[in-house]
Amino acid sequence: MSPLLPGATLGVLGGGQLGRMFVHAAQRMGYFTAVLDPEADSPAGRISHHFVQADYLDIDGLARLAGLSGAITTEFENVPAQALDNLAVARRVAPAAQAVAIAQDRIAEKAHFKRCGVVCAPYAVIGTETDLAAVSAALLPGILKTARLGYDGKGQRRVSDRAELAAAWAELGEVACVLEKLLPLAFECSVIVARGQDGQVVHFPPQRNTHRDGILAVTEAYAQNMPSAQAQRAVEAAKSIAEGLDYVGVLCVEFFVLDNGVLVVNEMAPRPHNSGHWTQDGCDVSQFELQVRTLAGLPLTPPRQHSPTVMLNLLGDLWFAPREAAQAIGAEPASQPAAADTPAEPPWEAVLALPGAHLHLYGKAEARRGRKMGHLNITGADREVVRATARHAAALLGLPLELSS
Repeated sequence: MSPLLPGATLGVLGGGQLGRMFVHAAQRMGYFTAVLDPEADSPAGRISHHFVQADYLDIDGLARLAGLSGAITTEFENVPAQALDNLAVARRVAPAAQAVAIAQDRIAEKAHFKRCGVVCAPYAVIGTETDLAAVSAALLPGILKTARLGYDGKGQRRVSDRAELAAAWAELGEVACVLEKLLPLAFECSVIVARGQDGQVVHFPPQRNTHRDGILAVTEAYAQNMPSAQAQRAVEAAKSIAEGLDYVGVLCVEFFVLDNGVLVVNEMAPRPHNSGHWTQDGCDVSQFELQVRTLAGLPLTPPRQHSPTVMLNLLGDLWFAPREAAQAIGAEPASQPAAADTPAEPPWEAVLALPGAHLHLYGKAEARRGRKMGHLNITGADREVVRATARHAAALLGLPLELSS
């Protein structure tokens, strides 16, 4: 297909923060943008040239988006694949509905990983009472995960024996699930690749991730974050997964690294990913610019990392604890909450006084505990400078911070 050049309009299904950052990247490159989202006041819809308020399966809304756009992508994997199929009749869509549908279903996803020769944790599919009774004792203790609609730790239960497994499956509504064996985990990492319409693949260096309560908390991106041989295996596995899907777009593949050094794939996300936000300030090309390039059919240049980077995820909890965060370092926050349930701004002035601090807020109207409100990228000349600054920023914000040894 001929490339869509700046001046064309690029569409996106979903108006959240990932859509917002895609829109920013597209607009910076000279594109017009169109967003479809059910919410009237979405972060991406608020800044886009065109906004269509409609459900993801609304035929008229999809037709309006297609009429505005030369090509269309999605900002999250749980958009109905049917919507992407509908749009693909008239417009270039990337990633394709089939790839998104596989990522939406853990059972199909694991089958795809196996076809690509990438190692998964031992698992069993549970969809019936018969499946439940047939589970091997070797898979316990394990983690029970719903096959669909699980993210950020939702739809998951740790189980240690058959009784807990049965109770957890009942609690999850006896829907189709995957039981994964718990493995001795050393750390987690992820790889972001971008694959173009011509099959060209580029990637970012693997990033090392720390999760808290099932939500990504910290990403470390520098040469010493993991052994080079492990990093190379992760890159090759991610490329294999993308090529096996004939994928077009940005794809994130998450891995577990076990105590014995073995690399085990966890899951994939057919979109830019929270763990890749560091690329906005640590690389010459961000994951969102690569999303624009793959959608528009532009050349893909291998991204170059120019700065070691640590990314801190900022949840809405920070807006309810500026007093405690400031007291931890003996300072006063910019504003004081009137009560425990009244949000107040975190001490951004102090944070932004730190060299190499890059604040990204998502334009969400209301701070809520557990809600992703933004992220903070810390860049610097070397690993130790970045780690020291990240620790200082975390102390200012009252965030616990665990960095790799």
